[in-house]
Amino acid sequence: MTSMPDCAPPLATITPPSHALPAGACDTHFHVFGPADRFPYAEDRPYTPPDAPFEQVLRLHRQLGFTRGVVVHPGCHGYDLAPTLDALDQGRGQYRAVALLPSDVTDERLAELDRRGVRGVRYNFVAHLANGGWDELAAMAPRIAPLGWHLCVHSDQASLSSLLPRLKALGVPFVIDHMGRVAAGQGVGSEAFQALLGLRDHPGAWVKISGLDRVSSLARRPFGDGEALVSALRDAMPGQLLWGTDWPHPNVAGEMPDDGELLNTFLRLCPDAALRRRILVENPHTLYRFAQ
Repeated sequence: MTSMPDCAPPLATITPPSHALPAGACDTHFHVFGPADRFPYAEDRPYTPPDAPFEQVLRLHRQLGFTRGVVVHPGCHGYDLAPTLDALDQGRGQYRAVALLPSDVTDERLAELDRRGVRGVRYNFVAHLANGGWDELAAMAPRIAPLGWHLCVHSDQASLSSLLPRLKALGVPFVIDHMGRVAAGQGVGSEAFQALLGLRDHPGAWVKISGLDRVSSLARRPFGDGEALVSALRDAMPGQLLWGTDWPHPNVAGEMPDDGELLNTFLRLCPDAALRRRILVENPHTLYRFAQ
């Protein structure tokens, strides 16, 4: 497989944030890629990104005002958690991670990862990224329950509705990435998005307000057609929401998102200071168990 990147890099210059973030604000969804000369990409990777090392994330977070974050381990590194664990080591207790794990991972390894800051296991149900599957996810659930971990689910509109009833029956917390990747063009009233809103009645469910570009049908900034989805989630289940950049935005279909612009959209849609604190600070603190 070629080593040349097949993904665009993130923007070099971003819009400044419109407001200061509350203390302890957390970016709950970003990736670390490479650097490949230190952390090689997996041979069977589904895509080849440009390097996006943790040092770049730290610069981004300083620009935006985040002091905490959650590394979502990417498929291009397979089950090799070295770059993610290195990021946790550099993060000095202010960062957590969600891992990709093989079905035969040992309990000893799970305990070690918990000590190092891993708080969940991710499963992809998007066709071009699929890893594991439902049987592996269901078998992992009782193993991570004693650790207080969650299942992180990357679905799309085609898979979301069938996944939600099964996830709710597992008895462990779960997070739906990128607002379920429900098509914003179909509106808040679409069957898939109404199923997502139904999670407000399930206390173990969380939804990430992230990937605004991934739900948009416009393919260009500022992806305004996705704002109605954010507003509906804000009104329905503010105590179950998380916010993330999705930096460095691998495999985007249209214009590269501007992380400052994405944050400013959230701040504009959530003008209340207490609500911002709940979504950016309190909810992540609960789910990822940050120290005070």
